[in-house]
Amino acid sequence: MIRIRNVTFRQLQVFESIVRNGSFTAAANELCLTQPTVSMQIKKLNESVTVPLFDYVGKKLQLTEAGKALLDSYLVISDELSRFEMTIANMKGIKQGTLRLTGVTTTEYFAPRILGAFAHKYPGINVVLNVTNRASVLERIDDNRDDLYIIGGVSPKNFNLHVTPFIENPLVIIAPLNHPLMKKRKIPLKKIVDEPFILREPETGTSVIFHQLLRENNLSVNSRMVLGSNEAVKQAVIGGLGLSILSKHAVVHEIVNRELVLLDIVGFPINHQWHIVYPEGKELSVVAQAFLNYLLGEGKEIAEAHLYGNLSLSSQPKNK
Repeated sequence: MIRIRNVTFRQLQVFESIVRNGSFTAAANELCLTQPTVSMQIKKLNESVTVPLFDYVGKKLQLTEAGKALLDSYLVISDELSRFEMTIANMKGIKQGTLRLTGVTTTEYFAPRILGAFAHKYPGINVVLNVTNRASVLERIDDNRDDLYIIGGVSPKNFNLHVTPFIENPLVIIAPLNHPLMKKRKIPLKKIVDEPFILREPETGTSVIFHQLLRENNLSVNSRMVLGSNEAVKQAVIGGLGLSILSKHAVVHEIVNRELVLLDIVGFPINHQWHIVYPEGKELSVVAQAFLNYLLGEGKEIAEAHLYGNLSLSSQPKNK
């Protein structure tokens, strides 16, 4: 017999943290608990539910069907309690609660600046930022795991989303300092595709857009390697392994410090937008709505100042 009344909310919080972080150790670190305490909480939770919640496939922790069902129930309960908490806070004329935000990897170059200023303005709000790859972001959207999501210019198919553009996301071609093409102007796209390219994974928004552009021009690219992070791509380009295409937000520091240069390619930068999205029909919490309003005003100004305030003609080698 399932003794669900014996389940505590703390046990459910520990359970959710293990699922989100992928291990008991990571959950213990996040919750400031010892690993034996985390294990004990899950043992008691398993005893109440009476069926296993986790399986191990190799060394990877995976949810059982019962675990998936429990996670879904917890997320509903947690969302309702958070909404109630924030409603009460709003009635008191204050902003309190938790903002859960997830974005694709390039988000890390501008979102923390915005969130820092937002947290300073609303010190009662606890901010949780999850930065991950595009596939994981779409999975979290599908599961309605967070309040808001930041994605790039390619709208995901089969998702019914409320989409709000908020800042530009220019895609640029980068090269190592002193590359032979760095002083050239109006370089045709077909002139660079034979150069070795360092690319992100095919499913990333940047790669999707770039390959679409190549198809439209009946071109193919000389892909030297595919790397799993913007930082790895930048280091490979700095090391002289090839050219790449990245969001301008991701290369501000390297351009200013003259580690990388932007090539003047016809049709570039490709001008896309960053979008803040959430499932259509979802009722935003008081905190999420406060952040969305902030993002479209002060937050947008902060991100644009970082991008365009730091990049000036003086930070680029002079073209001739």
